[in-house]
Amino acid sequence: MVPPRGSAAYKKKDGTLALSKDSKSVSWTPVAPPGSKPAMNLPVSSITNLQQTPASSTKVMLKIFEQAPRTSAQETHVFSFTSATSARAEADAIRDALSQAIQASKSGETTLAALDGGSSSAAMAIASAISSKSGPMGEEASFFDDARLKQDVELQQSLLKSNSTLSKTFVETLRTKPESISSSQLTSQFWSTRIQLLRAHAIERSQTRGAYNVLSSINPTTVDNTTTLSISKEQIQLIFNQHPLVRRAYDENVPKISEEAFWSRFFLSRLFKKLKGERTTDADPTDNVLDRYLQYDEDTERARRLMAAHVPHIIDVEGNEENHSQRKGNQPDLTMRPTSIDRVPIIRTLNALSEKILSHVAPNDIDPSLPIGVDEETFNSLALRDLEGDAEENRVVLNIKDQSRFFNSDREPDVSADALLYAKQNPSKVLKSLQSDLARLTSSTDLSTAIGVDSESDSSDDESNPEKAHVGSKSSRSAATAQMLSAIASQRVQNEELSISSAGFSTVATSSTSGLSSAIFDRLALTHATTTEFLSHFWNAFLSGEPSRANEIGQLLETLNRAMERIKAVADDAEKERQKEVDKFKKQVQDFYERTGKRRRFDYDSVAGGAKAVNTLLGPTVKAVEVATREYGRALKEQGGTEDTA
Repeated sequence: MVPPRGSAAYKKKDGTLALSKDSKSVSWTPVAPPGSKPAMNLPVSSITNLQQTPASSTKVMLKIFEQAPRTSAQETHVFSFTSATSARAEADAIRDALSQAIQASKSGETTLAALDGGSSSAAMAIASAISSKSGPMGEEASFFDDARLKQDVELQQSLLKSNSTLSKTFVETLRTKPESISSSQLTSQFWSTRIQLLRAHAIERSQTRGAYNVLSSINPTTVDNTTTLSISKEQIQLIFNQHPLVRRAYDENVPKISEEAFWSRFFLSRLFKKLKGERTTDADPTDNVLDRYLQYDEDTERARRLMAAHVPHIIDVEGNEENHSQRKGNQPDLTMRPTSIDRVPIIRTLNALSEKILSHVAPNDIDPSLPIGVDEETFNSLALRDLEGDAEENRVVLNIKDQSRFFNSDREPDVSADALLYAKQNPSKVLKSLQSDLARLTSSTDLSTAIGVDSESDSSDDESNPEKAHVGSKSSRSAATAQMLSAIASQRVQNEELSISSAGFSTVATSSTSGLSSAIFDRLALTHATTTEFLSHFWNAFLSGEPSRANEIGQLLETLNRAMERIKAVADDAEKERQKEVDKFKKQVQDFYERTGKRRRFDYDSVAGGAKAVNTLLGPTVKAVEVATREYGRALKEQGGTEDTA
């Protein structure tokens, strides 16, 4: 592959910036005089950082940071790309190639398959994998590696256990797969379209709970003069880390007294209340063992550190008392008086504990460009990651040239429904109808009469003369009203779940599931998911154009036909379920008639669910399967015709 290069000015001199063929150096050659040698040659191993102007900037510049070996000073080189048509493209190409070359140099790779078309040896690949996993950023880097996520079987099983819907879809897909597709191929294809779910689950698993005030979460209970307490090993370890005084008491008294007795006495002692920040009273029980530690300051190291630090007098309350005493005159405000820890123990205790917890949290208010807390290699990898641009989206692309012809009816796609309707009209009759309407409009000032609205007419008049019906007639107005109400009801059903969840109250199960029971609706959702999965496999194989996959396409079509049978089975079961509901209502109407002698009218068509609901919900899926079947038949017919001609 040809290394990237571009026209770039350096120190107001025109030239060419190019990457070497082995991707180990970048050079700049001036234009004048012609045939000049490179005036600058920077090794990739000495480049520490790259910066580029944003896409919104009119100027396209690339800044390269260079640090020579065994030196701490960095040099910067700014190159301005001067091409009138492709400056941004040239800068992006050089930046991407340099980023890959720098990362390869840092990880110890000697060749780059992405740049020179070669391939690394197996030993280098293993060494690279080991170094990437052993580094401090190995776990975080695996979150962004799609290939590693697709090969992590343990992560996939964990995701399936946590997501029951996805697990059912995966199991059903494996159960109904065609024989031409192996389980490994199907699994790879299944997870390749769900990389984002794997990445989110991996990040979720890597998160752990941080430190918290463990003493406030432990409360012993006393029942019938018996104290019960539940404490885990993790909580004991947190107590030892947050309160060194407890560790000291534990080491000095256990095993003189049993561990169970120690913790039972500790959670009932005054020491426990002091460490929680509560004020002790004379009514609290005494303990001859643990009360000896009340006089000790558990954070003596912190006290010595504060004493050694220089505290400005403007905030040093005790220092102000010594240097500027206010024993005479008005007493200072309560907030300005130095108090002992016994006066307000809860505030000082919580502040000290919060300081301990936050000391183990990485600060977010420091300069991220400073390599503090990480090594230089990790810092460079973090800095260069921002220059890689947006990650390439991974999705299954259906290469369909004209999508509209797959989702239209069987009529000509270029002819609209209105055009077909107008083609059936007789021009002479249409003109006569327009002339009669204009004549009525000019002869009468009643607009309702002009448009043919008769307030005294009823539906029977319109039904007796269907040819008379036109815009403004009662039948036309009724049809328009019914159409609008149907559209409103359909839109309400589609948006019901979103509007109900945002309002904060529950909805009726009939509207959210179209009248189907939860068992039937779950079967319907599972059937839809598996059918969609096999449709994706079918189009992937059908549009590949590989003759070797013809057998696989045929078996996938058989799988889609079986999916249609499963849809029909779900519809039949839903209809049986709806018929049971109708029979129940009929029995109620009959019981009411036998009890009262009055007949109650009931519209049995208003009972939702049944095969109609299933066909409505899975209508697009059924149509997609029909399109796939029709396209396969057309391609098979064309292939057969070609073979016969040959």
